[in-house]
Amino acid sequence: MKSQGLQSVTSAIDVTASVRILLRELIDFAGLFPPASLTMAQSLADYDSYLRWEFGWILGRLIVPLSRLTEFEAAFARLPALAGDDGASCWRLSVILGTDANADIARIRQFNGRMDRLTSGTPSSSRKAVVDSVEVRVTGAEEVRRLSEIIPQEFSAYFEIPIVNCGENIAAVASCRRRAKIRTGGETEDNFPSAANVVEFIRLCAKSDVPFKATAGLHHPLRSVHKLTYQSDSPSGMMHGFINIFLAAAFVKAGIEEELAVRLLQEQSPEAFRFDSTGVEWRGHRLRADQLADTRQQFSVSFGSCSFTEPIDDLRLLRLL
Repeated sequence: MKSQGLQSVTSAIDVTASVRILLRELIDFAGLFPPASLTMAQSLADYDSYLRWEFGWILGRLIVPLSRLTEFEAAFARLPALAGDDGASCWRLSVILGTDANADIARIRQFNGRMDRLTSGTPSSSRKAVVDSVEVRVTGAEEVRRLSEIIPQEFSAYFEIPIVNCGENIAAVASCRRRAKIRTGGETEDNFPSAANVVEFIRLCAKSDVPFKATAGLHHPLRSVHKLTYQSDSPSGMMHGFINIFLAAAFVKAGIEEELAVRLLQEQSPEAFRFDSTGVEWRGHRLRADQLADTRQQFSVSFGSCSFTEPIDDLRLLRLL
């Protein structure tokens, strides 16, 4: 996939308050990862343009593998200077750790130190970057506890845990006062967990007060069938929708029954959802705007996507933007 260049457009409708609450800083841009697999230069150029797009308020962190942090730093330095009226731009990065957590954390701290020295005393129109979040895949609870001892509390740490029988791992994340991460898709159908497994993950996180993020397979707002990659001969499969998952998280927090949460995750009809200034409704079940806001701020944090324009385009087709 080449550049996900955006067009300069104006929203056709006003965005309702509940939609803004649901979408604000929801999408972490992971353009470096499959199936987009952008170059570093293109990924940074796209992220830079998205930040200044009219839908930039939906954009969260930029996701960078630790192994490419030096490459990021070089490409970041080559970005064109911002115009004076653009103001300062602070990039928040989330780094995917490698196999040596001690060395990785040392490199991140060195990176943050260099970036801080480079930008201190520079004009207000300069860009800044900081790693304030890390993500790591683990196989079990003991690994969660071991890595949590290494990762400083100054970083938000997300542990990607196996989705099946995840209770022990979520309990370990909770005991370390860290965050969880769920993989919701991939380039093959077997990478997509069942709706029941996703709801179980959300329910256990809610029960243990563990914030979470999601990654992979969430390019579209509602559950639907799409090609799994950007290749012309790509197979198609049923993909989870990010509206389904993040509303399900809010409803689970509000006490909805597990069976209903599974049905919400499986919902494919846009007409089943109604957003307004005071909240959102799904098939007669109501969630207040303050409940949705609290969930987004404290519980369901974001999801990583290798495309930013694809989710935005779909939201506009649904006339939510």
